[in-house]
Amino acid sequence: MSDSITTFPEIDAFIDGLPDKNGALIPALHKAQEAYGYLPKEVQLHIAKKLQIPAAKVYGVATFYSLFSLEKKGKYRINVCMGTACYVRSAEVVLKEFAKELKVDIKATTEDGLFTVDGVRCVGACGLAPVVMVNDKVFGRVATADVRGIVEEYLAADHAE
Repeated sequence: MSDSITTFPEIDAFIDGLPDKNGALIPALHKAQEAYGYLPKEVQLHIAKKLQIPAAKVYGVATFYSLFSLEKKGKYRINVCMGTACYVRSAEVVLKEFAKELKVDIKATTEDGLFTVDGVRCVGACGLAPVVMVNDKVFGRVATADVRGIVEEYLAADHAE
């Protein structure tokens, strides 16, 4: 997030439109993440100020819930299900293969900002294990041999834009 951004109109409009500020922290964090893609420090501090609550409380909630991110994510978020059914069908090996293919650590974003690779809790598609989600698209029964093709599909789509 650029240091030059000091106002957050999306957050302000959302919070100002609430009839009651009590219990507004989680909805405000959702709105901020929707608007900016993640919750940088400046946004957290702004929410704390707008809601008149301690910044530590905002940070505590943002770090407690796994659906919030303090780090910027890639355009394509590769999430490998690590639930029991997927794990026993080699999901960890698939996850490592994505990291290797993209030359990035797990839970990290590629230098070009295109991909973030991570493991996630059960996605509820156990019959398709191991499951990989790229943004909202589900890939089932993924093997390490499929990883390069999945990455290339999104590289091609990005170049076509």
